[in-house]
Amino acid sequence: MTLRIASVNVNGVRAAFRNGMPAWLDEAQPDILALQEVRAETEDLVRLFNEYEAERGGAEWHILHDKATAKGRAGVAILSRHKPIESRIEFGPKAFDSAGRWLEADFKIGDHNVTVVSTYVHAGEVDTPKQVEKFKFLNAMEKRMKQLIESGEKVVVLGDLNVGHTELDIKNWKGNVKNAGYLPEERAFFDVFMQKQGWIDLGRAAHPDVPGPYTWWSNRGQAFDTDTGWRIDYQLATPALAELAGEYKVHRAASYAERWSDHAPVVVDYSI
Repeated sequence: MTLRIASVNVNGVRAAFRNGMPAWLDEAQPDILALQEVRAETEDLVRLFNEYEAERGGAEWHILHDKATAKGRAGVAILSRHKPIESRIEFGPKAFDSAGRWLEADFKIGDHNVTVVSTYVHAGEVDTPKQVEKFKFLNAMEKRMKQLIESGEKVVVLGDLNVGHTELDIKNWKGNVKNAGYLPEERAFFDVFMQKQGWIDLGRAAHPDVPGPYTWWSNRGQAFDTDTGWRIDYQLATPALAELAGEYKVHRAASYAERWSDHAPVVVDYSI
C-alpha cells in the first residue's frame, strides 16, 4: 500500500481553512497530515476537520494536538486516517518550554511500525532571547533525533525546521549569512543530523544539486512570484523508512492569490 504523509505550516489553521485549505485536502488526500503553527484550540481542529469530512461523507480523522503555552502561538498537530497507538510530547530538559513544538505519534501500518514527528523549530532572531530559545530547542532536538535513529525504527521527523541547510536551500543565501535561519551555528546542527546521525533529507535526495524546491516565501515584495524562497520545511527519514520513500513533492500554489499559507505543503508517498 501507499502511505501518503504530508506536512505544512498552516500559519493559523482557521485562516488556512478560510483561504482554501479544504480544496488542497481534496486534491492531496494525505493519510497522515502533520501541521505546524496551528494557533488554535483542539476543539477548533476537531470542528474544522469534522465539518470538512461531514460535507464529503468521509470518516473522521484521528487528531493529536499539542498547543503552545502562550495562546495563539505555535502549536503542532498530527491528523491521521490510521489510529495512533501511542503519542509523546515530552522533549528536552524539564525547565525548557517546548509546548506546541514537538509531537510524536506511533502507528501500526500493516506489518510496519512507523513514528511520525511534527515539529516547529523557533524562527529565532539574532542577538535576542528568541535565538537563545532556538539553540536550546536545536540542542534538545539533536539529542532526541539521535535516540530515534539509533532505535533502528521507521521514523520521519517533519515540519517547519526554520533553517536552510545549504546554499541550495535559500535563493538569496549571500544576503542571509548573518540572519536567523541561515547562521553557520544553526546549519551545523543539520550537518550533524544528516552527516553524523544518518538522517535522510528526502527533499534533497529527490532534488540533488539544484536550488530548492523552496517551501516558504516572504510576503514582502514579489518573493513568491520570482520564487525567491527558502527550503525550510523538511521530511527527514531514518534509513529504514527512507528506502520505502517514493514521490516527493512540494505543493506550491499556482499563484500568490491562491495561497492559503505562506508555506507550501511537503508530501511524500511511502510504499508500506
